[in-house]
Amino acid sequence: MSQSNAKSIVTLRQANLTLGTGASSVHVLKGIDIDIAAGESVGIVGPSGSGKSTLLMVVAGLERLDSGEVHVADHALHTLSEDAVAAVRGRSVGIVFQSFHLIPNMTALENVAVPLELAGRANAFDRAREELIAVGLGDRLTHYPGQLSGGEQQRVAIARALAPDPVLIVADEPTGNLDGETGRQIADLLFAKQSERGATLLLVTHDVTLADRCNRQIAVRSGRIVPDEASVAGKVVA
Repeated sequence: MSQSNAKSIVTLRQANLTLGTGASSVHVLKGIDIDIAAGESVGIVGPSGSGKSTLLMVVAGLERLDSGEVHVADHALHTLSEDAVAAVRGRSVGIVFQSFHLIPNMTALENVAVPLELAGRANAFDRAREELIAVGLGDRLTHYPGQLSGGEQQRVAIARALAPDPVLIVADEPTGNLDGETGRQIADLLFAKQSERGATLLLVTHDVTLADRCNRQIAVRSGRIVPDEASVAGKVVA
């Protein structure tokens, strides 16, 4: 996708973040500058420990910068309170994690509906049912996570991410806990839903094949963006 005429959904300017304190502190993000356009799919690649998952969490509003700026869907997250960031995340950002993060004592339907209810959305259970049917789980609505396969659990997680109709989907190693064929099916589903809805997809992955499906890639090493000429996926993906 050309970015020349596309509005930026995500912008980071001189983003810095240190995690930990004292001798155990680590400067994880070091002056990151990024622009991601509406409707793009962008793969974030790099070795383990390079900062790519932390970068994703900053965009999702789950980590706060020490300095710099992060703008998501026209909101300057670095200027907002925790509650205001959470509200933006609930409306505008869908998150898919490697380990699914489903609530074990809730059914698939409840896992998708309850976040909608907490966000004050009307008809939360009707919306949740529609999303689960859309990801192929119409016959699993009353199943608990422990009764679902890994691929089915990730489908529930994708339905949960999509239910608020976010403009941005962030996915952290979404196929990392799945076998090859199941992972391919989940990747197909994620890209199909992103395309259907015109959403932006920001994807962290070690999987070169998955990264190559994105419109472009951003390579991260030691907390910095790798210049384009060095960002060949095979050089930076662990």
